[in-house]
Amino acid sequence: MALVLIVEDNPINRDVLGRRLERRGFSIRFAEDGPSGIAAAKALMPDVILMDIGLGEMDGCEATRRILADPEMAKLPIIALTASAFESDRANALAAGCIDFETKPVDLPRLLGKMQVVLGPKTPPAAMNFG
Repeated sequence: MALVLIVEDNPINRDVLGRRLERRGFSIRFAEDGPSGIAAAKALMPDVILMDIGLGEMDGCEATRRILADPEMAKLPIIALTASAFESDRANALAAGCIDFETKPVDLPRLLGKMQVVLGPKTPPAAMNFG
């Protein structure tokens, strides 16, 4: 089962996205801010991280840079999530090391497609039904 770490400070967003992905066959873990996201990434070594960019004191771009700077975690795929759809936000997330970018509210079929590219055969069969 593919393990997804969702780093998101909004409890409603965490709950909604987590439930939607669990129904698609993913194992979900959560972190509420940048520092706990870094610690959870190191402890869990998830298959993919969904990183909110607007986290507060340490934003998602900085958390991403710190995760990827650790040689043990340097290859973890991170997809940025943000309510901001400005091209500059996308560019900043990609420059920080995120492999892709998704706006909120999340378009689940589009996000699942991006996750499938990253996960390949680890993608749960239920996640491949984008309908």
